[in-house]
Amino acid sequence: MRKRISNTLLRAKNTLINPCGDQMTGWLIVVLVVVVVGAVFMTLYQGSITSIWNSIVDKITGLLA
Repeated sequence: MRKRISNTLLRAKNTLINPCGDQMTGWLIVVLVVVVVGAVFMTLYQGSITSIWNSIVDKITGLLA
């Protein structure tokens, strides 16, 4: 999975650097990769993120009460 993401980022970088390539396509690829990686990260670590967020909220409400 990491190798695929790395290769996709490398191709996107080459598209952005290449003066004869379509720069908008390169930026769309970069945005797509960021969205997909973010979605995978959120799916895999949703429980951890929720528990961390809840503990932060509990500490803040504990300080205010």
